[in-house]
Amino acid sequence: MTDDLERLRSAVASTARMLASAGLVEAFGHVSARTPTGFLITSTSPLFEATADDVIGVESGVPASGPTGAAPLEMPMHAAIYDARPDVAAICRGHPPYVVTWGVSDEPLPLLHGLGGMAGRTVRTHPDIELVKTAESGESVARTLAEDSCVLLAANGCLAVGADLLEAATRLWYLEERARVVVQVRNAGLTPATVREYTWARRLLDSAPELVRAREWMRRTFAPERE
Repeated sequence: MTDDLERLRSAVASTARMLASAGLVEAFGHVSARTPTGFLITSTSPLFEATADDVIGVESGVPASGPTGAAPLEMPMHAAIYDARPDVAAICRGHPPYVVTWGVSDEPLPLLHGLGGMAGRTVRTHPDIELVKTAESGESVARTLAEDSCVLLAANGCLAVGADLLEAATRLWYLEERARVVVQVRNAGLTPATVREYTWARRLLDSAPELVRAREWMRRTFAPERE
């Protein structure tokens, strides 16, 4: 294994622990990162204690290295997204509580506050509640994601993509915050302000620089000690 691949394997494990520390995953969830010949993905071992030894190498959709028989069932979903999106270098799949709550509804997840824009202007919900265990179902999720940064999986959490692991993890955090704001506004009986589309377009111009600061906050707040 090359030094670069070893570092990436450790980074995948570190990101998994970060998601667990941030409360974005429970017993289920996974983290992956693209490699020159495939991708690395966390095994079914608990993410809170993930190490580089718990990370599986995948090539041509088939586990090629790492823990035997421990690949997550939804590995085909990661493979399909990497095939469909050359710009995606990392995927974080989780079950944050407010996203899970919203994901049982038929309503699109609205954008009510600026920081929620770091999850993207549009967040679609993939309607199939079955686990994404086949190449065909993985391709279906990739089509729902399209060019967006995040997607909700009906009654089954969500995922976020990014140009690197920290970006995907940070987007997942702000997807959960976006869902939390919506749920809490509804529970409080508040009426959200009406914001015109062109106004949102101007506001979201600031999402890129905000993401830079948010990434660093995410890393400093939730990154565990280095291996």
